[in-house]
Amino acid sequence: MEKVTISAASREGIGVKGALSKIRAEKKIPAVVYGGHKEPVSVTVSVKDLEKIVKAGKNTLVEMDLNGAKELALVKEIQYHAVTDNPIHADFQRVSMKDKMNVVVPLKLEGTPADVANYGAIIEHILREIEVRALVSAIPHEIVLDITPMTINKGLLAGDIKLPEGVELVTDAEAPVVHLAIPKEEAAPAPAAADAAAQPESSSTKGKKDEEGNLTKDKEAPKK
Repeated sequence: MEKVTISAASREGIGVKGALSKIRAEKKIPAVVYGGHKEPVSVTVSVKDLEKIVKAGKNTLVEMDLNGAKELALVKEIQYHAVTDNPIHADFQRVSMKDKMNVVVPLKLEGTPADVANYGAIIEHILREIEVRALVSAIPHEIVLDITPMTINKGLLAGDIKLPEGVELVTDAEAPVVHLAIPKEEAAPAPAAADAAAQPESSSTKGKKDEEGNLTKDKEAPKK
């Protein structure tokens, strides 16, 4: 499994006005390291190191040098600024190479089924990630699904996914992952409505317009 090494420092001045602005001015972000039967620790990491982790892919193992001590962790969440999209906080979870853990892994589709060209089928990707359980060393960054053999009549369920060795499925095996759908054609006007629209006025509805433009029936000629 790929491992990224970064440096971290204990965070000081928590709750002090202006402390966060100073951290971000130094191109660092606040973070927390938790789990592993230890107390949570507030730290700072550089934006550059965080970018290395993101580039390496989801579920990348992080070896953190924290004030001279080594911590193994996974990034559990990165929060981004709503306007600038810059990272503003990160959560790291301590891990052990000896223990299995549950993680979420992205699903990537590859290939194009023949029914897309033959029948105009649309690929509907329903489940974009699954939860699995594995040793840290066996956790994949993503799982690639070849959907080329798929047909309109046969979708793909979570239980159909071939997982790497040592990886167990936690997500419900019956959960739909991807299927092919046929687009519905636009419904034509109902024949009865079309006929009614095209039907000419009958003699009973014909008449003359009065002074206000309203249709009136012809008056019968007075009998002699």
